[in-house]
Amino acid sequence: MAGVPLLDLKGQYRDLREELLKAIDETLASGGYVLGPRVKAFEEQVAEYCGAKHAIGVASGTDALLLALMALDVGPGDEVVLPTYTFFASAGVVHRLGATPVFTDIDPATYNMDPAGLEAAISPKTKAIMPVHLFGQCADMGEIMRLADARGIPVVEDAAQALGATYLGTKSGAIGRFGCFSFYPTKNLGGYGDGGMITTDSDELDDLLRRLRVHGARPKYIHAMVGINSRLDAIQAAILAVKLPHLDAWAAKRREHAAFYRERFAGTAVEAPVETDGYQHVYNQFVVRLQNREAVVARLKEAGIGNEIYYPLSMHAQECFSHLGYAEGDLPHAVKASRETLSIPVYPEMTEEMLGIVADTLLGAV
Repeated sequence: MAGVPLLDLKGQYRDLREELLKAIDETLASGGYVLGPRVKAFEEQVAEYCGAKHAIGVASGTDALLLALMALDVGPGDEVVLPTYTFFASAGVVHRLGATPVFTDIDPATYNMDPAGLEAAISPKTKAIMPVHLFGQCADMGEIMRLADARGIPVVEDAAQALGATYLGTKSGAIGRFGCFSFYPTKNLGGYGDGGMITTDSDELDDLLRRLRVHGARPKYIHAMVGINSRLDAIQAAILAVKLPHLDAWAAKRREHAAFYRERFAGTAVEAPVETDGYQHVYNQFVVRLQNREAVVARLKEAGIGNEIYYPLSMHAQECFSHLGYAEGDLPHAVKASRETLSIPVYPEMTEEMLGIVADTLLGAV
């Protein structure tokens, strides 16, 4: 077998091809391509799956975060506390609204927000807290919610990588004021383009978000507020509705693959990810730590083994946030993670042979 890609979506498509094509064809034949009954039905599916009262389909995971903060009236003079070790969208939406991102360090074992760092970062200007359920494992939501609730600060869960992950039996997206999800193709539940979803238990915020995603209009062409254009396409909803019933089975396969790797890497120089007791990790990524990452990456590339560095530079060290005054070493656990972590293939369709090739190649390079 020659090489193993980081992710191969073709196998998933082959397995579901007839059902997907039928759903797409029915949507095309309906003549309704934006929002509409297919989006409504998929919103109801997601709300039920997550254990939330409402789910609102939007154009992307980034827009889900943006709209959640807009619904909280985040703007100039406000601060939003979030981990520095994350995808850019988490911080980018805060800046886009004129607010200030306040970065916290991470728990080096889980890569998620360190509650001790969160407590130190909260100020009278804190308008929201945005934990990120990175790589498919929930942050320490018990402690985060305790700190937030004691101060009356809403929590926005960035669950873009963690649909189906659980914290002590509760699904991601059903813990904070909002849960924000991405359906980018590489996610565990991925569409064939961009898409996103916001979950909430609040009737009032559900209504507000549904207005904000259509330029703030109600009725059509009448605007008491300014929103944005961020609507989930009907074709994406139809595709995702076909895939959602398979999500837990796919996550179970990812967990099996993670267990294979964990057993193979035990007692070696490859540090496997930690899965916290009582949490269910869905392994959107399987991220290892290495002391000689550059050499390992070169060897994997030579062998045709897909890999990716998530993330090579934390938010507080990005040039676009230099005006905030952080020094790179201010948040040392995140800096260390950015220099040592590497993601390897873990997608559900991998065979044991493929897993063995990845593990053997990696172990031969450390």
